[in-house]
Amino acid sequence: MRILLLEDEPEMASALKAALARRQVIVDHVSTLADAEAVAELWPYDVVVLDRRVPDGEGLDLIPKLRSLGVEAPILMLTALGSINDRVSGLDAGADDYLSKPFAVEELMARLRALARRPVTLKSEQTKVGRLIYDFRHREAAVDDKPLDLLRRERLALEALMRRPGRTVLRATLEESVYAMEDEIESNALDSHLSRLRRKLDDVGAGVEIRAIRNLGYLLRATT
Repeated sequence: MRILLLEDEPEMASALKAALARRQVIVDHVSTLADAEAVAELWPYDVVVLDRRVPDGEGLDLIPKLRSLGVEAPILMLTALGSINDRVSGLDAGADDYLSKPFAVEELMARLRALARRPVTLKSEQTKVGRLIYDFRHREAAVDDKPLDLLRRERLALEALMRRPGRTVLRATLEESVYAMEDEIESNALDSHLSRLRRKLDDVGAGVEIRAIRNLGYLLRATT
């Protein structure tokens, strides 16, 4: 499971990350609303965990912004504001769950697991770029209705790029999409997968290009 955590107290964030890491949860931590808004689009998180009182505003105000950006991960409010009115206002603002501080890590884990089990409905089960169509439900790529023969890691890389067509996908995000946590990744391994993927897309006239963005990552966009 991978979560985005908005928490402005360094000690709380550090303790929570350590506790969740022991339970096989990957935590991307930010401390401001602005950073949370920027990072939330970079990865299809299983859950977004938001504090309410942070230096640049109110965590609840971020919920409609994330939804307008297409972030569909369930949202858990994790905050010291724990009165009945606080919980009601949080849920009415669009939060999927609400947990007050202090809390037991095991209860937090149970809530995270429950939220992560909820099916996330993609805006579209398919995305088309150029002549290339990617079916997220069946995890298949095709050009002009002809299936593409892709190796597993080529397909995983393509899927990550097709989730954000025309936008840069960070190299770290691509590696996390393609490799398991325990995999040893050679320095040029990702580039090799993408190079082979490029050739296969070019060979079938997919009408797309995979462009390297120096020191950042890659983007996929239409050429026709």
